Amino acid sequence: MKRFEWRDRIHALDAEADCEQIVRILGNHEFPWDIEQALGLALYRTYAVPSIGELLAHTREFTERTQHRYDDTALILNDIMEHGFGPGRGRDALRRMNQMHRSYDISNDDYRYVLSTFVVMPVRWLNDYGYGWRSLSEHEIAASTNYYRKLGRHMGIKDIPETYEEFRDLLDSYEREHFAYTDGGRAVSDATLGLMVDFYPAWQRPLVRPFTKALLDDRLIRAFGYPEPSAVWRWLSGTALRLRARVVRLMPPRREPRWARQSPNIRSYPDGYDPSRIGTFPKGCPVPHDLATREVTATGARVPAPGQASAPHASEDTGS
Repeated sequence: MKRFEWRDRIHALDAEADCEQIVRILGNHEFPWDIEQALGLALYRTYAVPSIGELLAHTREFTERTQHRYDDTALILNDIMEHGFGPGRGRDALRRMNQMHRSYDISNDDYRYVLSTFVVMPVRWLNDYGYGWRSLSEHEIAASTNYYRKLGRHMGIKDIPETYEEFRDLLDSYEREHFAYTDGGRAVSDATLGLMVDFYPAWQRPLVRPFTKALLDDRLIRAFGYPEPSAVWRWLSGTALRLRARVVRLMPPRREPRWARQSPNIRSYPDGYDPSRIGTFPKGCPVPHDLATREVTATGARVPAPGQASAPHASEDTGS
């Protein structure tokens, strides 16, 4: 198999009709490690929005059960990508994600912003920062954008941007307007950084923390109230990732997919998991806790929890 064979297969597919297949190839053959890092950074950025960071801190799930929340997020998104939006594990994971979100009064604007981070940050990681062994093409960026637009529709998000450029502008404007320090956002950030550091051997941990912080842009550093990373650490971190990209470019293509569920960093379910049973079930959650034996209703309809009037409603075909 030639090094650019997956890229050539992608360009033989349609960026809209085949967006799910293209995203699977990009995330599990071409750039499994890079996209995992980029999506992790995407979620991490959202903590700097006060309405998001404070909500996550209030639940205490991201500060006291950080590993579980990391695992649940990765596994739910993995199952949606791996199995698609149709009946089965993919739809079960999508339903579980929507059920958790509906337990809280989350604005459509925050939903749109979070979705924009998933669209934009992989492109910035691979293309703008130069951390990818090759750059994404316009065709691939369009396919990824279409995939997340599709995910957003299944989540019931309204007024979803139509192009990558619109998502990018949304992300930048939302962060300029909303990024601010809060104690809750800082607490969630500290807990997440602590978990990331713990993924590495003990002797590497003193280096991992400053290395990781050096990858954060100035806007994010200020929002969390962290000291500005030194120019040396900025240079070391960026150079190390670009050198890694050069090495990866010389490696043979990945024949077998590398799914997020296979990551050694996911530790909460050594005996496997049911996507309809993982995640949180907070007080007032509109989800019955015996999901293994019955559905919410025969059609998947739900009765909104108090205070949910402003939250998006997922489309009926998700079964959410």
